[in-house]
Amino acid sequence: MITLHHHPFCPHSRFIRLVLAEFGVEPTLVEERPWERRREFLLLNPDGTTPVLSEESAPSVPGADVIAEYLDETRGLALGERRLMPEDPLGRIEVRRLMRWFNVKFYAEASYLLVTEKIYKRYMNSRDGGGAPDMDAIRVARANLRYHLRYVGYLAGTRNWLAGDRLTYADLAAAAHLSCVDYLGDAPWNESETAKAWYARIKSRPSFRSLLHESLPGVSASATYADLDF
Repeated sequence: MITLHHHPFCPHSRFIRLVLAEFGVEPTLVEERPWERRREFLLLNPDGTTPVLSEESAPSVPGADVIAEYLDETRGLALGERRLMPEDPLGRIEVRRLMRWFNVKFYAEASYLLVTEKIYKRYMNSRDGGGAPDMDAIRVARANLRYHLRYVGYLAGTRNWLAGDRLTYADLAAAAHLSCVDYLGDAPWNESETAKAWYARIKSRPSFRSLLHESLPGVSASATYADLDF
């Protein structure tokens, strides 16, 4: 049995939830509020960040990229053509490069800022940084999103999927971050029709259904968030 400690609007957690769904694995979900630094959670991951995966009789696996590698090593071969990492070394390099682009660069420049300012700060107390959103940070994130969408459009326009001919971790990482942005209504889809078409394609996959049905009290989803033909 797999347990995933996550936050519903943590982009990295959403990435692993998409991965598990593509693997046909339904985990037990345990919601964490990382800023609360719950003792039991810190024992699993002293870093205090989500996601963290655990299986019976095995050490906890912290961090989205580490979890993705672990799942590929333990279950990837059984997927055959549906494996989410290429078998060839050069293909794996490109997938890892793009995973880093979205899980590090896109996160720092866009999704982290928007999720923190618009969602997390609602639940934090003042000593942990809660309070009104920083509009300057939101404006920066929205500006950064435009070039990120153009880059997604470039990749999707020159390949079948972002990293090559088939769906990989790169697509799921990008889609996870964009799903948070899209929920908040901040995705500038008019920036790239190609990126929008790629997202509509991945958004229509069965693995995405649980994310599209997710909601947050007090923060309504954008009008097109669950619309597959947006």
